[in-house]
Amino acid sequence: MNEQAQNYWDHFWAGKEKPQSVSAWQFGADPDALVQLVIEGTKSATCSGHVFYELENAPLPKVDDYSIVLSSKDEPVCIIRTSEVAITPMNEVSEEFAHAEGEGDRSYDYWKKVHVTFFTDALSEVGMEFSEDILLVCERFELIDIK
Repeated sequence: MNEQAQNYWDHFWAGKEKPQSVSAWQFGADPDALVQLVIEGTKSATCSGHVFYELENAPLPKVDDYSIVLSSKDEPVCIIRTSEVAITPMNEVSEEFAHAEGEGDRSYDYWKKVHVTFFTDALSEVGMEFSEDILLVCERFELIDIK
C-alpha cells in the first residue's frame, strides 16, 4: 500500500478500533470511471477471475475485508467493505449481479460483452484461453467513506 493510501486509512480510523487488514487496489479496465460509479452509488459489486488469485498466490477476498480503492494515479478515492463473496462460473452470473456492477447500460448483455473481452485479453496475457465457464470471484461491497 502506498503512503497516501496508508495515511487515508489511518486518518479515517483515528480514535476508532481499526480493522487488522486492508488492501489497496484499482478497478480493472477503467479505474477512474469505475470508482466514480462506486461514489455515485451505481456500482456495488465487482468480479475477478479466480485463476488470477491462483496464479498470484493471493488470498481470496472474504466478508468484512476492507479495501481502499485507488484512482488510475494510485491516489486513494474511497474505502469499501466486502459484504458478500461467491465463486461463480461466468455463464451462471445473474442479471441482478451484472446490474449491481453498474457498468454501461447495466444490462446482462453489456456486462457479458465487456467481461468476455476483458477476460479474453487478461487470460491471453498469461498464456490461457477464455471459456464461458471460467470461475469468477463475485464480490458485493458497501461504500464506507469517500476521500
